[in-house]
Amino acid sequence: MIVTVASKPGCTSETLRRWVRQAQVDEGQRAGLSTPERDRLKALEREIRELHQANEILRKASAYFAQAELDRRFKP
Repeated sequence: MIVTVASKPGCTSETLRRWVRQAQVDEGQRAGLSTPERDRLKALEREIRELHQANEILRKASAYFAQAELDRRFKP
């Protein structure tokens, strides 16, 4: 059935199967993350990645300036 229907809009049967599954999840007929939950999870993961990058930059900058301060103190 899915293979027949999928050929009409020009998509693969697997694509249509995924759309049906996601629609069932969104409607509460199947367990899983709904589309808004999935979008929110992606946004949070992106934010975490950006925060890790910012922390790494701050850590490196702190070490750089600490070393520069030590070098400045001990130069005659």
